[in-house]
Amino acid sequence: MDLRLDHVSHHYGDTEVLRDITLDIPSGQIVCIVGPSGCGKSTLLRMLGGLEQPTTGRVLQVGSPPKGCLNPLTYIFQDFALLPWRSVAGNVGLVLEDHALEAAARKRIIDDVLARTKLTEFAAALPKQLSGGMKQRVAIARALAVNPAVMLMDEPLSALDSQTRELLMDDLISFWTRQPFTAVYVTHNLAEAVRLGHKIVVLSRRPGQIREVVDLATPLAERAYGDAELEKQQQHLWGLMREEAAAADAELVHV
Repeated sequence: MDLRLDHVSHHYGDTEVLRDITLDIPSGQIVCIVGPSGCGKSTLLRMLGGLEQPTTGRVLQVGSPPKGCLNPLTYIFQDFALLPWRSVAGNVGLVLEDHALEAAARKRIIDDVLARTKLTEFAAALPKQLSGGMKQRVAIARALAVNPAVMLMDEPLSALDSQTRELLMDDLISFWTRQPFTAVYVTHNLAEAVRLGHKIVVLSRRPGQIREVVDLATPLAERAYGDAELEKQQQHLWGLMREEAAAADAELVHV
């Protein structure tokens, strides 16, 4: 299933946040959204997930969800959103409880995603016993459990230290390489965007408009920290954003 934004604009009262966004999210790709603070990245993600409706334009789902899909769209947040009184397995299984699944089928799904995310030995642990990186792995496992058509990822690594971010990026690339998924990935971190994105969408300062869409041809599995081509792409993205990022920051300071 693809997602399509068709001339989408959005206002909060008199404030125009997004203007005339047309974009395709192809099945099997990770599409990263970057841009200055306040440019509407998270608003765009909420509209893709149906949590907000555009003021004008349309958000379309094109084609059918994958076989076995329980939720076409699912979120992964930066704050993990785990229930502290539930175990790792219990948090993963939470998203399955509203579906008509037999206990054995539910267990198979939980066991499978825990194995895929290297969490099997932590199935009985509580969130308070886990590091930040492990908590985010649980959130990823929970998203994978419903076999979504599209994962909507709102700065999922921003709360983690740099070493943990690198490990989680390696994990996401490994997950995608073994079983490709579709994702829209909002981030302020350009290094994350060039490591993970098949396509990077650069938004302008508010009202957010598409300045450029950068396609990266290097296979995800061949991208590595410090790669010269990725550094070049990162510098190109920063060149597109530098002046507007400074202007947006000044605006936010004086609000």
